[in-house]
Amino acid sequence: MDLSQPTTENLEVMIEAIKTKLRMASGAAMQASAFSLDQYEDIHEVYDIVMNKPNLSISEVEALVSELGRLRSK
Repeated sequence: MDLSQPTTENLEVMIEAIKTKLRMASGAAMQASAFSLDQYEDIHEVYDIVMNKPNLSISEVEALVSELGRLRSK
């Protein structure tokens, strides 16, 4: 899948993959529709970090979740 294109579908794929990898208990609160395509590049960076690390520490997960919260559309 080519995630280089900022589409709603790609955004949904990345958010779902991030939620799965981070095992987010509050995954329901992190819907792809809460994010704007204007934030696509930033979300793609978070996606790359999450998917390229075999293990994430608790502090890394907290930082990534915090960043995703910051990127959510107001």
